[in-house]
Amino acid sequence: MALPPPDPQFVLRGTSAAVHTLHFSCGGQEPDIPTLFSGSENGFIHVWNLKTHRVDTELDGHERKSVYCVETIGSKNRLLSQGRDQRICLWDLAEGRTSVTDSVFTENVGFCRCSLLKVAQGRWLVAMAAKALEEVQVLELPSKTSVCTLKPEVGAKLGMPMCLKLWQLNCGSQPLLLAGYEDGSVVLWNLSMGKVLSQLVCHQEPVMSLDFDSEKAKGISGSSEKVLSIWSLNEQQNLQVYKTHKLVNAGISDITIRPDKKILATAGWDHRIRIFGWKKLKPLAVLNYHTATVHCVSFSDHKNPSERLLAAGSKDHRISIWSIYTQT
Repeated sequence: MALPPPDPQFVLRGTSAAVHTLHFSCGGQEPDIPTLFSGSENGFIHVWNLKTHRVDTELDGHERKSVYCVETIGSKNRLLSQGRDQRICLWDLAEGRTSVTDSVFTENVGFCRCSLLKVAQGRWLVAMAAKALEEVQVLELPSKTSVCTLKPEVGAKLGMPMCLKLWQLNCGSQPLLLAGYEDGSVVLWNLSMGKVLSQLVCHQEPVMSLDFDSEKAKGISGSSEKVLSIWSLNEQQNLQVYKTHKLVNAGISDITIRPDKKILATAGWDHRIRIFGWKKLKPLAVLNYHTATVHCVSFSDHKNPSERLLAAGSKDHRISIWSIYTQT
């Protein structure tokens, strides 16, 4: 018989607003105690100490507009955040500083999270929804030089980009972009040519979230419907539907595959977190704690499997922390 799902290890309270994004950073002097960053609807970013379960630092850089993406750049002292104030901010948090060192005005009014990819030592690419509704802009950081603007062909009718994932097969290979669009399509873009390599209709509704496993050349996406779509990329770089998985309740706000590629988590509009095996998409657990939509899920990147954590952020102002499937 299956074991009953666990309770959260602990719960973080104190954001005073819906939590829209989470990001773990395990690097640093104490590799065992990761830092968790959260971004809230009230425009604040909180840096959580997971030893004390309290906020270490509160960052205010988005004019009290919702923060919906937070990522570290190389170390836990360099942070990128994106908000509904149409800005991407770069932060310096070293030695107790809380300053925005640079920012990019995206001019985009949507809520498509940007995607970050390290391409060389000290060099990153960031993909973001652009000012023109259907376009995606890719910049290099820290220089902020434009790499390309990805424009769908005339008459493509993809609608707005809803979610983005920059990736490369290995260090030094061509960076590519997977983008989920308003019409339910997932599109693979070549950045150097600015061209579509492949397009696949995965959903009847806008793609709300996607993640991709470059080792297995397999990805997964969710929308406002009752279905998860699993798709693969063949050697010719064509996207193909691999399988679909029907959900009990409609609406997925976020999907993330754990760094070890063993399991994945989904954040549901039905207040639940669902855990699946990544190999066959076998349902493993339904984590039921939150009292409102779960907006985001994030796994820690602990080297030691037994210490790996899952965090979920919700409209109910709370962040639940789980220790689940930690045996490899």
